[in-house]
Amino acid sequence: MGKKLYVGNLSYSVSSSDLEELLSRHGTVQSAEVISDRVTGQSKGFGFVEMASEEEAQAAISALNGQVHDGRTLTVNEARPREPRAGGGGGRGGYGGGRGGRGGGRDRY
Repeated sequence: MGKKLYVGNLSYSVSSSDLEELLSRHGTVQSAEVISDRVTGQSKGFGFVEMASEEEAQAAISALNGQVHDGRTLTVNEARPREPRAGGGGGRGGYGGGRGGRGGGRDRY
């Protein structure tokens, strides 16, 4: 089974294929994806790569973590499992439900 790596502090111009090419120098890459903003499509500056084996993943970490690529110092380490996120939409916070503050929008005097 493969080992998933996190690659951070990427230049915003790095594509998923660039990321795959960068890590393939250190082993077999099963998948590589640069994460981008859903709305704008702009890279978020990090990605995930799945290497074919634990040994290849460790070789990539050792070779690339702290190295400069496109003028930026890379962070390469084992990817952590995604933490559960709170569900639901962003409701209105604070007092008054967005109607003018604490008084709830009604005249007090």
